[in-house]
Amino acid sequence: MKFALSLASVLLLQIANVSSNDPIPEPQHFRYERAVTLPAGASGQACTILDGAVFAHAASESLNDLRLYAGAAETPFNFSISGTQGAEDDAALIRNLGLSHGDIAFDLVMPARPYSAILLDLAAQDFLGTAHVTAANGDTTDLGTFAIFDLTSQHLSRSTMLPLQESTFSTLHITLRLTAAPNMTPHTLGPAIVRGATVPPSREAQTLYTTVASSNSITNHGRQTVASIHVSAHVPVERVFFTLPTGFGKNFFRSATITATPDNNRNAAAVESLTGTLSHVHLAQDPATGEPAIDTAQQSIDAVLGANLRTGATVSIAIDNGDDPPLPVTSVQLQMRQRNVCFDASSPAYTLMYNDAALRAPLYDYARLFAPSAKPVLAVLSPEHFNSAFQARHDSRPYSERHPELLWVALLGVIVVLASIALRSSRTHRG
Repeated sequence: MKFALSLASVLLLQIANVSSNDPIPEPQHFRYERAVTLPAGASGQACTILDGAVFAHAASESLNDLRLYAGAAETPFNFSISGTQGAEDDAALIRNLGLSHGDIAFDLVMPARPYSAILLDLAAQDFLGTAHVTAANGDTTDLGTFAIFDLTSQHLSRSTMLPLQESTFSTLHITLRLTAAPNMTPHTLGPAIVRGATVPPSREAQTLYTTVASSNSITNHGRQTVASIHVSAHVPVERVFFTLPTGFGKNFFRSATITATPDNNRNAAAVESLTGTLSHVHLAQDPATGEPAIDTAQQSIDAVLGANLRTGATVSIAIDNGDDPPLPVTSVQLQMRQRNVCFDASSPAYTLMYNDAALRAPLYDYARLFAPSAKPVLAVLSPEHFNSAFQARHDSRPYSERHPELLWVALLGVIVVLASIALRSSRTHRG
């Protein structure tokens, strides 16, 4: 009995220590490397933008094996993702809603943070108009006049977004001047249509994107404009961007379907599909009414795809043209939110290395205490190369560490023996 308990204790200690000795990152054990080029004489915080190849050839989609070296010395870095993760729209409080000289007028109490846009929630359709924005800061500050419209009955788009310069005024005054859209029946456009207003994250917090795969091979099949793009395993896809010819000015509103099918797909449930819309509205200024020109376009669709994380995937994009002529799309790009590696530059040359499956994510005080610079030095990532000094790791771990499942089997056996002894002892006492 004592022997079995002692054996069980030893096995538990072995299991607890199986992963206690993490391998040391060494340059010769990475399969791929990229030179990181800095401007001559650069110092201070520097950042380089990662591309899709890093994700495609890293040992895992989380980039646990990514390391940065200055010569043979490992350099701490911070990994960041562009975007508004953690940042949400805020509501702006509407006050003093009413009419002023025939126009709709109201105040907006803004959130206590920088902002660069306002999205108006208007319960109205088929209108054209302007929104004049001012702020009270001692003297009245004019922030601009912006075109707003709804042309959904004409199978076009709608826009009630007011793009501002970065501002921090606590209260804004909005004046809306609205008329019925051309060829539409006039209708009441009074204060009751104003339902609310939201404030997106400031422009400083908005998302930057990096293209990870693209195609210029665009074809038309029936009523659809179609493109197909293959993306490698581990590469994130978070947006699809459509390029149209420079100067293309026709108005349109089209729906698009994006489908991701994993390589060697055998499970229909693994196929992902989502839809979005593309649009463009261009209207010249109306000299008779003084309505401002409108020129707005939506050329991208948010498309967070997971089908390609563990395997490669083929992403198919189909634009539904309906009875209208096909859109002259020149290219389609799969994009991810921009990923950056930032570090303190104190050496003239650095090397980014990856693909060592034995490594775990690094833990740097530099990353924990990281404060982004307003203007970091831009470091350029060179094309990927196979590490000419690469040496595969020799697994020198003890047999018990390479096969931890055997320890669990042995422990289970000991538990069975202990249970058998206890049962036999219990029967002996009863007799």
